[in-house]
Amino acid sequence: DILVIPQAMGLEVKMVKGKGPVLPQPLKDPEHMKRLKKLKDIDVKKDLGYVMQAITLTRHRLEGKVPIIGFSGAPWTLMAYMVQGEGAKSYYKAKTWLYKYPHKAHELMEMTAVVIIDYLVAQVEAGAQMLEVFDSWAGDLTQEAFAEFSLPYLKKIATKVKAKLRERKMEVVPMTIFARGADWALEELANSDYDVLSLNWTVNPIDARKQVGSKSLQGNLEPAVLFADGPRIRSEAAKMVKSFGTHGYIANLGHGMLPSMKPEALEVFVDEVHKCSESMAKGKKRKEAST
Repeated sequence: DILVIPQAMGLEVKMVKGKGPVLPQPLKDPEHMKRLKKLKDIDVKKDLGYVMQAITLTRHRLEGKVPIIGFSGAPWTLMAYMVQGEGAKSYYKAKTWLYKYPHKAHELMEMTAVVIIDYLVAQVEAGAQMLEVFDSWAGDLTQEAFAEFSLPYLKKIATKVKAKLRERKMEVVPMTIFARGADWALEELANSDYDVLSLNWTVNPIDARKQVGSKSLQGNLEPAVLFADGPRIRSEAAKMVKSFGTHGYIANLGHGMLPSMKPEALEVFVDEVHKCSESMAKGKKRKEAST
């Protein structure tokens, strides 16, 4: 999961049944940053080698049938967990740092960004063919706080990852950013080195398209639709695809699935996306042929 980064940085992360990820000893104040490893002592290939092994093994097993997507949490989202110690409705402990200890907040996110960059590059070396950065708690910030404490590091990650891949003469893979809840930042995010902007279910596809220019979009079916029956899932999926169009678009949910959702519902969703997009593409060709 995304919390492998705090683990690599020296923090313990436990998965507690019925609660999710928990950091027993979070960073309660800047003094606790002394417990983190020095950047020079962090080796993501060694500390998180099992992730790279899993990527390589999966890539071989899939035999090119589908692409492998690597991912990481974003600095602000990871900091939220590192300071809060667990998931929360409001990450007020982490947000306190932004206003009470702004310099230390920047120091922590800068350090986290450096580790993320190395981690994403290592994933590409291991076989990942696309990368996604998840800023799951971006929408918990004010626009001003996002612009100061999140956006610069998001941009830096995409720029530095691609630069390092070029330096190593590796394929510069496409990169996606998902800043959940920060739909007011679409224009700023489009002005970055990310290739795809992922949207949550609250964003209007037509409005988003106007803001991002030539960038590709991903999303954004309301996940709760998967609790509906097959016909309703197909109806909502088709409506979504038609809203986005088939060019520069990756169909997806607007956020993750819940444990109580049935895989069969997702199968219906994917099937309808294929059928609808293929139908739209054929219709476009017929129209072009008749003109």
